[in-house]
Amino acid sequence: MNQQIWSFIRQQLIRVVLLIFAVSVVSFLLLVISPIDPIDAYFSGLSVTEEQKAAMAAFWQFDKPPVERYCIWAADLLQGNWGVSFLYNEPVINVIAEKFQETLLLMMLSWVLAGLVGFFFGIVSGVYEGTWIDKIINGFSLLCVSIPTFWLGIVVLFIFAVELQWFPFALSTPIGKIGADVTWAERLHHVVLPAFTLAVTGVSAITLHTRQKMIDCLGSNYMLFAEARGERLWKRVLRHGLRNVMIPAITLHFASFAELFGGAILTEVVFSYPGLGSAVTLAGLRGDVPLLLGISFFSAIFVFVGNLIANILYAVVNPEIREGGHEI
Repeated sequence: MNQQIWSFIRQQLIRVVLLIFAVSVVSFLLLVISPIDPIDAYFSGLSVTEEQKAAMAAFWQFDKPPVERYCIWAADLLQGNWGVSFLYNEPVINVIAEKFQETLLLMMLSWVLAGLVGFFFGIVSGVYEGTWIDKIINGFSLLCVSIPTFWLGIVVLFIFAVELQWFPFALSTPIGKIGADVTWAERLHHVVLPAFTLAVTGVSAITLHTRQKMIDCLGSNYMLFAEARGERLWKRVLRHGLRNVMIPAITLHFASFAELFGGAILTEVVFSYPGLGSAVTLAGLRGDVPLLLGISFFSAIFVFVGNLIANILYAVVNPEIREGGHEI
């Protein structure tokens, strides 16, 4: 068992090194061939001379060949120096840490909401298989997975922020208030709409998975035995069914946490939510190369860690994987 664990760790370390290298090379290459000139974007709207542009290019090392620039950036990254953002005039690592707090709050709320709603719908749909309730829930699940995030965000904004005016239109805090004065109630009030929008796209998978597991569970021998003893339907579901479908559902939901990261980027843009999504969009438009590379690097690590946690949970939950000697 210890040999399998060390083998798994070695494989994951090799994968993460290759992943980081591939992501860094591709990201850097895309920025090199991008039509946006970082220097022109930096001085956008300002009257500057060619000498000033050349001096700024030399300061940010844009006058060097791409291969040399990549080697310098990679060497600095290995030493913990992620560079300095043009836009925020701060170290990239500080900008990412600040923005990720907002993104993480959005992701956690939407992840919990999608899990609770999806699990409940899956249980009900599985219990009432073939009925009109099952058909409505299945139709809703298919609709959720088909709706583009940005389109749903616009509709939600129009209904709840513009027409009904129940929630703020954008941002994560009230306008005119500094961060220290903002209460948690105000933060939650601002994050409700983007969290709801992001959660809708994650409901489908957990609903359909839980539904099928519940159907299989209701047809098992121990459930038939409980029915023969006179237990009512929902008593059987609560006493025996929930325990058998909950762990696989939680494991699947953990696997989707990394996927929420990509959806959060689009959601933040629609709602002007000041997280990593808004930062990477602004950095792309303004040619903030250090920040774009830093966010790409951080995103790759975050997604890898999320998938790694999901794989470990699969191994813990499924005895066949844990005892069969297969790869985790």
